[in-house]
Amino acid sequence: MSGRREFDIAFVGLKPGVHEYNYEIDEKFFAAYPSQDFSNTHAKVRMQLEKNTNFMLLKFEVGGTADVHCDRCGNPLQQQLWDDFEVLVKLVDDPDKMNNEEENPDVHYISRGESLLNVEGWIYEFITLSVPTHRMCSEEQIGGPQCNKQVLEMLKKMNETGNQSQNPIWKGLDKFRNI
Repeated sequence: MSGRREFDIAFVGLKPGVHEYNYEIDEKFFAAYPSQDFSNTHAKVRMQLEKNTNFMLLKFEVGGTADVHCDRCGNPLQQQLWDDFEVLVKLVDDPDKMNNEEENPDVHYISRGESLLNVEGWIYEFITLSVPTHRMCSEEQIGGPQCNKQVLEMLKKMNETGNQSQNPIWKGLDKFRNI
């Protein structure tokens, strides 16, 4: 996106084999991107680049924490980030055509004449994908000091009244329950 130099890898001068890069990512990194549904991110990204003759295999390991809003009560909640990703980068003559035709999102093409590989976009994408989609505290922590007690009470009342009054449009579906 912004093409910051600390995310450029000059792969032409690298010898074949595995090379490791480590990145510390915080809130400043995300300023160049549209708003996210998480904040106060402290991520560590370890990237291994395995260089071969006509391709490079990039392995990303994402770890750290990010603040999200609880799906149950809406209060802030810190979640762990953890995931692994791989990208295969192939050197070809016509990378635009190949990238348009490629269906596998884990394969990317660059020109044989390129000398730099910018990994900033992948780091952003992989951190975003590492944020859990199920954002709630564990069952043991429900109702603890981090929870919004008013919202939990409202949910409890809604659940109790919801079981007593059923919507008539679903009435006929009961006969299919045990099929």
